[in-house]
Amino acid sequence: MSLAFVGGFLVVLAVLCQFYAPGALKKTPIDVNNTTYLSGTAQLSDGSGGMNTSPVVAISITHADSAKSDDDVVVMSNSSCLVKAEEGDQTADCVSSDDPKDLLINAGTDNFAEDRVTGLAVNDPKYLPADAAPHEGLINKWPFDAQKKTYPYWSGDVGAAVDAVYDRTEDVEGIECYVYKVTISDQPIEIADGVDGLLNSTSEIFVEPTTGAIQNQVEHIEQSTADGDPVAVIDIKFTDDQLKKSADEVGPQADQLTLLTTTVPVVGYAVGIPLLLIGLGLLFLGRNQAGPPAPPVTTTKKPAPAGAK
Repeated sequence: MSLAFVGGFLVVLAVLCQFYAPGALKKTPIDVNNTTYLSGTAQLSDGSGGMNTSPVVAISITHADSAKSDDDVVVMSNSSCLVKAEEGDQTADCVSSDDPKDLLINAGTDNFAEDRVTGLAVNDPKYLPADAAPHEGLINKWPFDAQKKTYPYWSGDVGAAVDAVYDRTEDVEGIECYVYKVTISDQPIEIADGVDGLLNSTSEIFVEPTTGAIQNQVEHIEQSTADGDPVAVIDIKFTDDQLKKSADEVGPQADQLTLLTTTVPVVGYAVGIPLLLIGLGLLFLGRNQAGPPAPPVTTTKKPAPAGAK
């Protein structure tokens, strides 16, 4: 009986982990509060045909609005900036546009909502403020169980989704990542108020496939006037500390998801089903070997002869 009980328990556990756990666990949480740092260099026009080079830090702060989010959709707000930094500084802060040191290069905010499983943009007005720009495709993460294929990826510069094409698999701080490439060529943009220009950029996005979390982002951005004169050339990627922090956070999450949704079902079925069958077989054999119950034994006391003492 004990083997059947253990086997049945393992099979039930396997069923729960295979069919219930993915729907419960593979969802973007609604308490997201992340700050991401990228660093690199920026070549900026000096206004007279030359370019000045400076170390830069990009800061992106994303947090979820748990009150507006629900079981299917998470609502996010993001603020970001690119600032000049001291050599070697990887954790600068955003500054205002009237900063006396003129450190701010650009800044912006964004409000969006996304499906908690697929990561795709959701534009339902019940989740977003009236002035929120419509979004398309993936925004700040890939879907759970990402595939080696092309995904639509939101570009704020283009104002639409562009192709993020799977390119290769590469380790980042011990985490196996799928690398997707995004290429934007001669995209008309406004490089300053009322000033038209062109954008050319390439991005490599390193994604941990089980969770869909972005582990690194390498950006090369070129902005020029409509005549082709360079305005800005920016090269940034996740800082060393950010790479390690992301790996430390996502690695255990990916391992836990794999354990609960893949390893436990496989082991549960492989071990539980044989134990259940063996236990039931032994129980059946035990009952058969016992045979039919013995008839009750009765004794009849003979009456004593008359006159006997």
